[in-house]
Amino acid sequence: MTRRSCAIYATGFVSAHLLIVGIALVVAQVFQTMIHSRLKKEITLTEKSQVFESWKNPPPPVYMEYYFFNVTNPEMFMAGGKASVKQIGPYTYREYRPRENVTFLENGTKVYALNPKTFVFVPEKSVGDPEVDIVRTVNIPFVAIMNELNSYSFFLRTLVSMYINSLGVEMFMTRTVHEVLWGFKDPLLTKVHSLKPEVDEYFGLMWKKNGTHEGEFVFHTGEQNYLDYGKIDTWNGLREMSWWSSNQSNMINGTDGAVFHPLINRNELLYIFAADLCRSIHLAYVEDVDVKGIQAYRFAPPNDVLMSPKNNPTNAGFCVPAGDCLGTGVLKVSVCREGAPIVVSFPHFYQADPAYINAIDGLNPNKEEHETYLDLQPTTGVPIRACKRAQLNIILKRVKGFPKTKNITETIFPIMFVNETATIDDESAGQMRSLLLIVTLVSNFPVLIVGLGIILLLVFLVLFCRNRQKKVGTRFGDGARPAVNPCAKPSTVSFTKANISQSCS
Repeated sequence: MTRRSCAIYATGFVSAHLLIVGIALVVAQVFQTMIHSRLKKEITLTEKSQVFESWKNPPPPVYMEYYFFNVTNPEMFMAGGKASVKQIGPYTYREYRPRENVTFLENGTKVYALNPKTFVFVPEKSVGDPEVDIVRTVNIPFVAIMNELNSYSFFLRTLVSMYINSLGVEMFMTRTVHEVLWGFKDPLLTKVHSLKPEVDEYFGLMWKKNGTHEGEFVFHTGEQNYLDYGKIDTWNGLREMSWWSSNQSNMINGTDGAVFHPLINRNELLYIFAADLCRSIHLAYVEDVDVKGIQAYRFAPPNDVLMSPKNNPTNAGFCVPAGDCLGTGVLKVSVCREGAPIVVSFPHFYQADPAYINAIDGLNPNKEEHETYLDLQPTTGVPIRACKRAQLNIILKRVKGFPKTKNITETIFPIMFVNETATIDDESAGQMRSLLLIVTLVSNFPVLIVGLGIILLLVFLVLFCRNRQKKVGTRFGDGARPAVNPCAKPSTVSFTKANISQSCS
């Protein structure tokens, strides 16, 4: 056997083995299983984990955009007409949210942490100066006091109403954006404070929330089960709440929205506990998206999250007291926020009952501007882009003993909404793309082996066929190829070893 033949058969031997090994690895998913196993071990909230530092000090910048509904016709509303509002904003703040007092518990299977939030105004991303711009909105302290007195006698309510009138306090107030957001000394609360010192004389939607945290959290590190990675074990020492009217509604499910377990699939529901909403919500897969060259799954709250109990009976537990339910798209959270009858919804009552939208002029709900969503890289579970949008509303209705409210129509009145956004920074995006490239190459290594085996098989077949043709030709020696007389019949063709003579008669 010549060297050429040996090389050809060696090529065939190697290609056969590559195909066998490659196909076996593809079927067994050895490398994919190895990568998944490594991810489950590496993506944990432990000090040795590569993701721990980014969890402790999140690198992507978080921005809070505040939009307010300026009331343009308060007199008409108080007379029984429909209120008209005009959206103003955004007033944007950079949010800093490092984890503090991080302490590992139970042999590293759980971790305790506080998450204080600090806000810094960003002028270049805002429409104006919040300390100068004026907004007319509902006087929430006034409504809170009326709501508190609703259970008292008519006589007492009448006396309080007369006293409030003497102070010149109205249902609507005009303040700067900064005052409404970060607080001001309210004249009505100041009077109450003199009688009940425990009542704060300052009011603001974000009063005492700059530099403070939403509670004490204990998280699962994922050390025991990767599916528990980042899930909340306790919040303020509680494993379940007590405000709502059913056990299911009181459950604290999911993570705080900062991290999710790796290897996410499109069919699962993701749970987030929102302390500001006093409840857990779930998100469902919507579509595949691309963020800075990174493939991600978009998850968003489905319609049933704030659906009326008439259409989604599981939401009956959020009616407090039991049976006292609002319609689709709104949630009363005053059960965990003492004072005014506060209601939350998506901005402009997006996904809500049309009755709430039509009750106010100036609302225009749409998916692009008002949907909450989360874009997750499915392999690592890392949030690539997030957009949390929520609206604060208050219930305005007639209260006996307060003559100013006698003509108003009960309305869930919008105050403001917030658009909280975060997108992975360019440096982290580059690192993520590099990591995913390595994961893809390693996971598809068996496919590369199969591909190489197919190429070598083709090379083997070409060389083998050429070698066979050459052997057939060399049997006749140099010049020994048969010649055909074009003038002769097929039977007159003759062969000689030395020369071939042809004749035509």
